[in-house]
Amino acid sequence: MSLTDTVSQIDHLADEERECIENCFEATEACEWCADESADEGEGMAECIRLCRDVADVASLHARFMARDSDYSGDLAAVCADLCEECAEECEQHDHDHCQLCAEVLRECAETCREMAS
Repeated sequence: MSLTDTVSQIDHLADEERECIENCFEATEACEWCADESADEGEGMAECIRLCRDVADVASLHARFMARDSDYSGDLAAVCADLCEECAEECEQHDHDHCQLCAEVLRECAETCREMAS
């Protein structure tokens, strides 16, 4: 069963919330990959790695909070959006394909998290 199929089974979620959960998990995967690849790139990648690891943790936590309808999900959505935007800005400074793809995924995640925070 795919993530989309699983998320579609959670009956308390609106379509926008489902999209946000999927974007958060995609951001988690992209950031884990980007951080791992960046570790092999040499100097100048420490901030990228740090931010990617932070996003991976916060985005996956936010998705889990949304899935269980936590009262704190909105607060965490704002933090996740801010962190995704900061990490995307960092990734965009690097020419590596993994950084550019990560930044693209993070922009989408930030947008849907921002909607959940409002």
